[in-house]
Amino acid sequence: MDTQNPSAPSRAPGRIPADVPRAGIVHENVRHQSHFTVVGNHLAQHRELSGLAIGLGVHIQSLPAGARVDVRTLAARFPEGTTRIAAALRELEAHGYLRRERHRTSDGRVRTRTVSCNRPGAPQDQPPNKPRQKPKAKPLTVPHPEHRPSPATLQAATDLLAGLHRADARLTLTRRDAERLAPGVVAWLERDLTPTAVRHALTRDLPEDRPVRSPAALLAHRLAALLPPGTAAFRTPPPAKDPTRHPLHNCDTCDRAYRGPEPGCCPDCRPASR
Repeated sequence: MDTQNPSAPSRAPGRIPADVPRAGIVHENVRHQSHFTVVGNHLAQHRELSGLAIGLGVHIQSLPAGARVDVRTLAARFPEGTTRIAAALRELEAHGYLRRERHRTSDGRVRTRTVSCNRPGAPQDQPPNKPRQKPKAKPLTVPHPEHRPSPATLQAATDLLAGLHRADARLTLTRRDAERLAPGVVAWLERDLTPTAVRHALTRDLPEDRPVRSPAALLAHRLAALLPPGTAAFRTPPPAKDPTRHPLHNCDTCDRAYRGPEPGCCPDCRPASR
């Protein structure tokens, strides 16, 4: 019977795969399904924090809300004393991983609350399971004609808007947007502007190196802000009436009262008196 060597390995070591480094750490990871904490490498590999501070930071981030993280509670949990733990907490506070806030309770007492930040300097996220709400789009405000335009005029305005993409591809509109903006174009056309002039006003001086995120909003703004004045603004006002008020006289022919610069006949009787 062969003699067994108790110091020999039970099996020969396997060959190291080519993609595994031959020196340094080799990770044997198993995916966690529960009871785990996601910690950023900015904390786990922090170059200015001590090992105790990094360990306490990871431990604090794994605790549920409401857990006590004062020096005495942590000193009772870990073998380090209160002095070292207090110093490690000050390290975390100096680098933004902890924040102490004073607040007043309902009974009037002032207490200190410790806030753990898993990513210092980043904007705070919304509460979990609450989807981010998109900002409400502002309604398009466009000028409207003073009267109800004809269907042919509205169609011409819609066609003008629908064809703006030929001048600039960034001004491509949906059919619904073109119909909503059409009354604004009608207001321009009623001011004796040609479709070519309207098209030029809506497409000129657009930034060449930036995308147009909302072509409908851009066009609505231009239709309202660049709207030329109406023809009524160019009309010559009628001359003011003569404020002179003549005295009353009785007509020498019909004895009817009339106003005039001097006595005599009223305007109706003047031709007959000649």
